[in-house]
Order: sequence, then C-alpha cells, then structure tokens
Amino acid sequence: MSDMSEVMIEANSLSKFYGPFAATQSVSFSIPRGQVAAFLGPNGAGKSTTMKLLTGFLAPSSGTAKIGGFDVSTERLRAAEILGYLPENGPLYLEMTPAEILRFLGSARGMSTRLLRDRLEFVATKCSLQGVWSKPISKLSKGFRQRVGMAQALLHDPQVLILDEPTSGLDPNQTHDVRQLILGLAKTKTILLSTHILQEVKAVCSRVILINDGSVVLDGDVSELETNGQGMEAHFRQLTGAM
Repeated sequence: MSDMSEVMIEANSLSKFYGPFAATQSVSFSIPRGQVAAFLGPNGAGKSTTMKLLTGFLAPSSGTAKIGGFDVSTERLRAAEILGYLPENGPLYLEMTPAEILRFLGSARGMSTRLLRDRLEFVATKCSLQGVWSKPISKLSKGFRQRVGMAQALLHDPQVLILDEPTSGLDPNQTHDVRQLILGLAKTKTILLSTHILQEVKAVCSRVILINDGSVVLDGDVSELETNGQGMEAHFRQLTGAM
C-alpha cells in the first residue's frame, strides 16, 4: 500500500527571473507518493519553467525543488535516479532509431544487460513502438516521436514521472492509449502531468494545480474546477482572467 504521507515532488517558493520578468514567482506545492496531479495554466503561465526547475534542467533564482526528498540543485544525480521526465518537444537524436537511442540511454544510466533488455521490451510494448523500432527517428511522425520520449521517461522504471504535454501531437486513438498507460502507471508511481486538455485532467488526475502569471491560483481536488455551477472550462477561464 502506498504511503500517501511521503512527499515525492516538492516545490518550495520556486522563482525564476529573467531580468525584471518573473517566469515563476514563489510557486509552492507538494505531491505525495501515489498521487496523479494535473498542472494547468494558459500558455506562458509558467508550467514548463516550473517543470524544468523541478527536474533540475533550470536553476531557480530562489527557492528549492525536491524529488523523493533529494534537492535537485545539490543532489541532482540521486534525484535523477528516481525521476522520469518527458519535456515538451523533448530533444532526440534524429539519426538514431528508437531501439538505438533507448539502448544508449539505458547504458548511460548504468542498467545491466538483462535489466535493459527487459525494460526495452516493456517500453516498446507499452508505448506501441514495435512497428517503428528500427526506423530512424527523423522519419517518424510527431506522435511517434512523442512515444519515444515517453519510452525514455519510463525506461529506468522511475518512482516519479513529470510529463509535459504527454499527448501532444497524438491522434485520438493514441491519446486514449497514453491516458490508459498513465492510469496504469498511477497505481505505483507519483505523476505530475501538464496538459491543456481539461477532459484529460478529469480522465486521469485526482488533483489539480492551476498556475497563472507565474503563481499558483488553485490547488485542490479536480472537482474544485467545477464549482458554483460552472463547468471546468468556464472556471478555468475565470481563474486565469480570460472572462
């Protein structure tokens, strides 16, 4: 049984400034083991910046980020061992095949030959990559490239997943498959999921964190997006100043 009291993702007063511009400002939240939380906000609200701060891809101007209790600024390698990260439009080596890039990444993580073989089989199946396994990534559609990105995030069987727009570029069937995958992973993992699709939040998440202009404006149960007789979209627009 999951220990829901153990914090696996923690943002503590995270701020990132570019000169006078605040990409994020004093963002704080914590996500316990076993929870799937949606990270919402309009374009430019600070979602991707916050995710990069949480994963150590950006250094904060102030505040701290922790994964599984490890400070990503001072204990980044320990945090990386238990973290899987799918960035928005994540970089891939286009001349390599999915099989080649995943073997390379597994080797870089120090995975044993047997473990890597088993995990390659797992991600190839779960991310439906068998049909393009030996095809150069440069020849793949955006949807298949997104699946390769998801596969690399899952390869080392991390305890924590941070997923930035995981269904971006996927057709409805592929989107359904990814949502089902996330629901399956949620049984054993802690997940922070960024998305623009409100129905996706309702389908796979139990909690929503809404950010606007670099600050958190709502943090609670998904049902809180449907309050006062408003639907999710109307309340989202109200909280983000669009109405």
